[in-house]
Amino acid sequence: MAMSAADAYDPAFDGLAWVPARMFTMGSNRHYPEEAPAHPVKVDGFWIDATPVTNRQFAAFVKATGHVTVAEMTPQAADYPRALPGMLRAGSLVFTQPKAVIGSYITQWWSFKFGADWRHPYGGRSDIRGKLDHPVVHVAYRDALAYAHWAGKDLPTEAEWELAARGGIDDAEFAWGDEFNPDGKLMANTWQGTFPTMSTKRPGADRTSPVGSFPANGYGLYDMIGNVWEWTSDYWSTRHPQPATKSCCIRQNPRGGDREASLDPREPNVRIPRRVLKGGSHLCAPNYCRRYRPAARHAEPEDTSTSHGGFRCVKRTEI
Repeated sequence: MAMSAADAYDPAFDGLAWVPARMFTMGSNRHYPEEAPAHPVKVDGFWIDATPVTNRQFAAFVKATGHVTVAEMTPQAADYPRALPGMLRAGSLVFTQPKAVIGSYITQWWSFKFGADWRHPYGGRSDIRGKLDHPVVHVAYRDALAYAHWAGKDLPTEAEWELAARGGIDDAEFAWGDEFNPDGKLMANTWQGTFPTMSTKRPGADRTSPVGSFPANGYGLYDMIGNVWEWTSDYWSTRHPQPATKSCCIRQNPRGGDREASLDPREPNVRIPRRVLKGGSHLCAPNYCRRYRPAARHAEPEDTSTSHGGFRCVKRTEI
């Protein structure tokens, strides 16, 4: 993809926002079981990207490094012992809105499309022209980490990400308060309508949106909720640890999860660790997935990339 001088990008001048050190209540006891128990943690101050990493930024990284994403590589049979040989081709998971659904099988709206990757978000002849300021998608964990290191940064821990998403508001349901749409105002790019069959958004606006299209939270951060799910560095765990019983024992800068425990017990022959995704996406809806909240979390295998998954980076040293 050709880039003009106007598209030039230098990671040293990335837009960063400061999140001050704070003790806050991580998790929630009110929603999905994996968010519990709510517990206090202490997190040191850090810098974080004000927006998810965009196609423009990722293109600059690929141009500078020659990085090839996981979605662009042919999967190895040894990693997927139950895969049909015909499925071992480069590609990624893409959402397609169905006209009707029977039951709750996600294969009715998710499919592995050959040729889908960050340059071709819907597979086929799709491209990112006119979407340079949209979040990059179809990035696996390895791709996000490679970008972060190239930019002199890192991926956030789950605790860092959740603290940043809360925007200085403790124990609120959403990043902006306790109402999903205060005074009828849309605060994030989430599904509008009935998921997955009916979207009330205008044609062409039912997927990702340019970063910064919705209000920033209290720390000046955009799209912490909705638009795309975001990778964190923590291994997946089915629950948070129990709260400390004494103030002296409150966890500080936790890095949650264990690699072996993160493996999917439903796939004992697949030894691919899972990491925590945060923030929900443009596909989250009240009738289906209420994970458009700071406390919400989702397990994602490190090798997986999707049309609604991206990331942002942190910097833990002074700049």
